Amino acid sequence: MANAGGMAADGDMMRYSEYSPKTSVRSDAEIDRRLGGTLIAVGLGVAAAGFAGRYAFQLWKPLGQVFSETVKKMPSSAFSSYYKGGFEQKMSRREASLVLGISPTTTKTKVREAHRRIMILNHPDKGGSPYLAAKINEAKDILDKESRR
Repeated sequence: MANAGGMAADGDMMRYSEYSPKTSVRSDAEIDRRLGGTLIAVGLGVAAAGFAGRYAFQLWKPLGQVFSETVKKMPSSAFSSYYKGGFEQKMSRREASLVLGISPTTTKTKVREAHRRIMILNHPDKGGSPYLAAKINEAKDILDKESRR
């Protein structure tokens, strides 16, 4: 048992010595070399970002001018869902369908439904414009006499 006790003590010593932390001592020269390499890498990254930004700004200026000129040339009505422009002297079938918001080839019942819906919203007794009410009535008359049943 003395042997067994001795082995256990030796085994414990081995176990503790295996898990002891290893000390890694670096010299000042090695630390300076690694720090210098890191600083050089960071500096090159910043320089590359600077040159890329400068190139992007130089490239963006002409593209920005082309883009702004293209937007200026586009009609402003392209972005609006509303009809731009005033009324014609004599209302056409197309203008009448635009006023009522229906197809020019629609039936009389749909013309009457659209007229009723729009007149409820724009009636002069309810605060609407008499001029607009007259135009809505004119549009209904034009589409009514030329519409199918």
